[in-house]
Amino acid sequence: MIKGIEIDSCGRCLHYHTDLDIVALQCGECKQYYACYQCHDQLCDHPFKAMDIRNSKPVMCGQCKNCLTFAQYQHYQCPFCQANFNPRCGLHKDIYFENK
Repeated sequence: MIKGIEIDSCGRCLHYHTDLDIVALQCGECKQYYACYQCHDQLCDHPFKAMDIRNSKPVMCGQCKNCLTFAQYQHYQCPFCQANFNPRCGLHKDIYFENK
């Protein structure tokens, strides 16, 4: 399940809502998938913590709800349903992902 503020069926939220903003990102602290870090921080009692990309699936496709590895996500297209993701999300990769 994708959590967030004013999210639609594909995970677009109040903060990010273009046609390509359909990924949810997993918080390393609570392990829940959120539409964005801003939604997370407004709804939780802890700040968003980057997810370790090793041996995890830190991204959920908002269209088909399959979870993706970081390597799969970096193609900015879901390998399961071929939905395109917003490549500009890469500007925020340090917020969402870490490689310990």
